[in-house]
Amino acid sequence: MSVLDNSKYIGSAIFKRQAFGNNHPLAFSRHSSVLELCHSLNWLPKDKFVEVSPATVDTITKFHDANYVEALKVSVAAGKVSQEVREKYNIGTMENPVFDGLFARAATTVAGSIKAAELVANGGLVFHPSGGTHHGRPDKASGFCYFNDPVFAILALLDQGLTNIVYVDVDAHHGDGVQDAFADDERVHTFSIHEEKRWPYSGAADDRGGGRSYNFPVPKHINDSEYGFILEQAILPAIKKLKPDAIVITCGADALAGDPLSSMDLSNNALWSAVLSLVSMSPRSIVFGGGGYNPWTTTRCWAGLWGKLSGQTLPDTLPENTQKLLSVFESDLVDEEDVNPLWLTSLCDKPNEGNVRDEVKQLLSVVMGER
Repeated sequence: MSVLDNSKYIGSAIFKRQAFGNNHPLAFSRHSSVLELCHSLNWLPKDKFVEVSPATVDTITKFHDANYVEALKVSVAAGKVSQEVREKYNIGTMENPVFDGLFARAATTVAGSIKAAELVANGGLVFHPSGGTHHGRPDKASGFCYFNDPVFAILALLDQGLTNIVYVDVDAHHGDGVQDAFADDERVHTFSIHEEKRWPYSGAADDRGGGRSYNFPVPKHINDSEYGFILEQAILPAIKKLKPDAIVITCGADALAGDPLSSMDLSNNALWSAVLSLVSMSPRSIVFGGGGYNPWTTTRCWAGLWGKLSGQTLPDTLPENTQKLLSVFESDLVDEEDVNPLWLTSLCDKPNEGNVRDEVKQLLSVVMGER
């Protein structure tokens, strides 16, 4: 039986609330938009959707520093952050603002990832688009991430007795928080394809983490053909040799063409193909969202990904009611003239195929040459 035959979608009403305040790349309601789009296409029957509640402080402090967790909780309740707390924990900043409902939202993201691990214990696949907060550090916030929910998913899988976990990060930004969390754990291998010279400026081609990390910092304007080349020639063969008990994937939509916080030029077909190839390599798979700062490309990518993961047929042209959902989006980060008309009428991007540059081929030789 394919893992696609046993797929679940994790969500919560908490993710529908306004978050991050104004003038922030995550100010738009990504997750409620994905949910609306999936419902409008009749892709979310009740038996597929799993509602979760916030994780407890005791659960969160299994990875995060207790003083940091308390400082975040107190700051959210007070609605303000002292200078000392701001400097120590990197909260209350433009990058990581404190807003009403933040603690419950972040704690629910953690709960969703733990629940995902429980749901795949005996096999299957879980999609948790609100997950993927891969930059969170044990003792501070980082890169819009307050807690690191992928870490909790992996820890929960390890608690089940699994001893061979693969984490794959296809977000435009390096999955630094997850790599570092398991640098000393021989049971976890991490793979990250991210844009070179992009924040957080880690994940170089020669960065091996604790010896089990594979980092692919790709050049700007990478196309679908180059992305497929990296997967087919390096990542998939390496994972095949590992024969993982479970695969955990952060599928950030910021690697797509048109995202304002990266210079990668992928179509959503490339990301969907990557994820489908990866989940086929293990009896247990967890797929997260991650970054994504263009409301049209992000919503379409994750809704379409759920369609693919749940065995749906994606329409060539979206129904009129679904097009209306996309037509009302706005973004201060995307100029009106840059909105592709296809983003309003279809889930599928036009494939962006092209030549595989020599620098991409050389990247593989650096990453895989010493293995």
